[in-house]
Amino acid sequence: MELPQKPKHTTGPLPFLNPTTRYHPIPPHHPSSHPPPPPHTKTTTTTTTPPPPPPTSPKETTKKQEEIYHIWRSRDNRKGRHALLTPHPSPTARATNTLSETLRGLARMFTRFPIWDVSYDVAVVFTLGSVVWCINGFFVWYPLVAPQTEFPGEVDVGGGWTAFVGATVFEVGSVLLMLEAVNENRTDCFGWAVEEALEDDKPRLHTTPDACRHHHQDKRGWLRRNVFLAPGALAAAAAVPPLDDGVVGHDDLPKESSGRRRQWSWWPSWYELRTHYLREIGFLACLAQMVGATIFWISGFTALPSINSSLSPGALDGVYWLPQVVGGSGFIVSSLLFMLEVQDRWYLPAPKLLGWHVGFWNLIGALGFTLCGALGFALDAGGDAIEYASTLSTFVGSWAFLIGSLFQWYESLDKYPISVGNAPSFLSES
Repeated sequence: MELPQKPKHTTGPLPFLNPTTRYHPIPPHHPSSHPPPPPHTKTTTTTTTPPPPPPTSPKETTKKQEEIYHIWRSRDNRKGRHALLTPHPSPTARATNTLSETLRGLARMFTRFPIWDVSYDVAVVFTLGSVVWCINGFFVWYPLVAPQTEFPGEVDVGGGWTAFVGATVFEVGSVLLMLEAVNENRTDCFGWAVEEALEDDKPRLHTTPDACRHHHQDKRGWLRRNVFLAPGALAAAAAVPPLDDGVVGHDDLPKESSGRRRQWSWWPSWYELRTHYLREIGFLACLAQMVGATIFWISGFTALPSINSSLSPGALDGVYWLPQVVGGSGFIVSSLLFMLEVQDRWYLPAPKLLGWHVGFWNLIGALGFTLCGALGFALDAGGDAIEYASTLSTFVGSWAFLIGSLFQWYESLDKYPISVGNAPSFLSES
C-alpha cells in the first residue's frame, strides 16, 4: 500500500473549527521498469549491448503525479466517499458528473440496497419521512385549494397521524445521522491507487476497496455493539502518518486488550467530544439536526387527533406551534452548517458538490416548517389566509426535504466521485 503524501493545501470555512478539505497528491506506484536479464549463454561473437534507458527521475514522476489529487472532505469521510481530481480522464477514471455517469448513479438507487451502510440508511429514512410529510401536505393544504375534494377526517385524522409518523421517522433519521457522525474514519482512507504504465507512461487509476478503512463496507458494522478492524486493515491504518491539524488520530481510538482498535461506537467519549467532535462542523450540524428533530417530535405527538382536539388555545401554542418553531430553527442551523462544511470559504457557495445541494434543499424545507409554526400563532386572528399560508409552508417544505433526501441517497451510493479538470490555482502556489 502506498502511503499518502502530506496535504498540499488545507482549508475550511471557519478558522476556529477543524479544517474540512485537504488536497493530497496521490503517490504513484512504480512497476518494474526493466525485464529480468536473459540467462547467460556462450557466444563467439562480440556484440555491443546498448545501455538500458535511465530510470525515470523520482522528482520528474512526482511532478507529473502531483496533478492527481485525492480530495479529503470531512463530509465525504463520514459518507465513506473517496473524491479524486485528475487533469485528464482515463479508461479507469472518468468524470462522474457527466450525463451517462449520472444516469448510472440513478440506476444504482434502484438496484443497490446496502442496508449495512449507515449513510445509505440515513438517506433512505429521510426520504421516507419526506414522502410522509408530502402526503401530510396534501391532507392539510389541498382541501383549502379544492374544498370539494375533502373527505371526512382528512385534515384532523389524516393530517394528524401523518404528522406524527413523519416527525417520528425524522427523529430516527437524526439518530442514524449522529451515529454516522461519531463513526467517521479517523485515518486517511484514500481509496485510489496510481500506477504508471510502461507502454505510454501515463497514469492508470484504480480503486482499492479492499484497503478501505471506512465502516461502510462492513456488512455487520452498526448491527453489532463493537466492531474491530481486521489485522490487515489495522496494519494499514497504523502505517498512515498522524494528522497535524488538531484532529484526533488513530492512536486515540479506544482499544481492547488484544490491541485491536474499535471501528464502531455508539457515542464518543468526553475526551473525543472535547478535543475533536465539538470542533467538527459536520458533527455540530448533526447535533443541531437531532436536537431540532427531538423538539419537533413534540409537535408531531401533539398533532394526534385525540390530543390536538383537547388542547386549549394557550396549550396549543405551547406544545404544538412552539416546538415547530424551535425544532425548525434547529433544522435551519443544521442545514446552514452542512452547506458551510463543503465550502472553501463561508461566503462562497459550492453548487458543484452534492453535499451542498443536500444542505440547500434542507434549508428551504427547514424554513417552510419553521414558517408553518410561526404562522400558527396567528391562526385564530388571521383566518383563512393565515391557515392557507401555514399549510402551504409545510407542503413546500416537505417537497424541499424530499429533494434534499434524494440528493443524499444518490450521494450515499456514489463512493468514488471523480472530477476532471485543472487543479485549483492555490495548489500551484502552495
